[in-house]
Amino acid sequence: MSAVRRLVSYSHGAGCGCKLGPAELATVIARLAPAEADARLLVGYDTGDDAAVYRIDDATALVFTTDFFTPIVDDARAWGRIAAANALSDVYAMGGRPLLCLNVTAWPRESLPLEVLAEVLAGGAEVAREAGAVVAGGHTIDDPEPKYGMAVAGLVHPDRVVTNAGARPGDLLVLTKPLGTGVIATAHKNDAAPPEVLERAVRVMTALNASASAAMIAAGARAATDVTGFGFLGHLGRMLEASGVSASIEADAVPLIDGARELAEQGHIAGGTRRNRGYVEPRVRFGDGVDETSRWLLFDAQTSGGLVIACPPEGLDDLGAAAVGAAVVGAVEAGEAGAIDVR
Repeated sequence: MSAVRRLVSYSHGAGCGCKLGPAELATVIARLAPAEADARLLVGYDTGDDAAVYRIDDATALVFTTDFFTPIVDDARAWGRIAAANALSDVYAMGGRPLLCLNVTAWPRESLPLEVLAEVLAGGAEVAREAGAVVAGGHTIDDPEPKYGMAVAGLVHPDRVVTNAGARPGDLLVLTKPLGTGVIATAHKNDAAPPEVLERAVRVMTALNASASAAMIAAGARAATDVTGFGFLGHLGRMLEASGVSASIEADAVPLIDGARELAEQGHIAGGTRRNRGYVEPRVRFGDGVDETSRWLLFDAQTSGGLVIACPPEGLDDLGAAAVGAAVVGAVEAGEAGAIDVR
């Protein structure tokens, strides 16, 4: 291992920061034909939800998703764990239970030992087992840039699907993990992240959203999405637009990983974060008291982030009791669809 380059040096971006930007993705989707009408397809790509949902019968629906990305840390097993938790999160965001996983892998076989790939896959399998899901195989290709993730299938009752289109005025907005993984991953790639800060970020990214998902169901949540590459404001904005509502956010209430603010102040801003801000900021109104660093962190391209949940006020106690670390960060309001006031 000592002769092998740092894993993050093989990638042009870090984790979900390597995704196409929201503006680029919107351009591509606009050129696609509308999804074929099928009454069994409960959730497709038209609302920008986290996963597709397909009704099998009156009591069962399939939740199906895929997610993969370039190395975000140098520890191969940790990268595998992060990537698996990130892919599984899409099922949890829909209120589902993960069931079956397939590995999706690109690997530079001439420059990275296959033993390193084995560690990546072992990390993914560990997290899948923690989620109660089975890894049943996958697919690999030879690629100069390593990539890893999973396709995940899960189950949900058709009447209990949580989408990003159900937020209503008066709902409270709850974020279940702190922000800052994009800044920290970028600093790590620049060899500037203190080890203890990186360790905190890894703990956040490898934590499953299972308890948060169960809590939002118990709380009667109407809408949710997970916070990944498009950043907190990007994913929140998509949920608000799909729901036809606006929101207000208290910047000081948004939790951050310890050390993230300092790294953002030093300029460790991911390219994906810059793309997020360019696309989303026209629909965001910042108060004069929201400093520049806070603005960057609210756009920060997250990897394996938490859920942002639109929760009716009467369900807040149930949600807070089960989703450890959850924070109320704002509220849904009537207003221009997708607009966000940050105070």
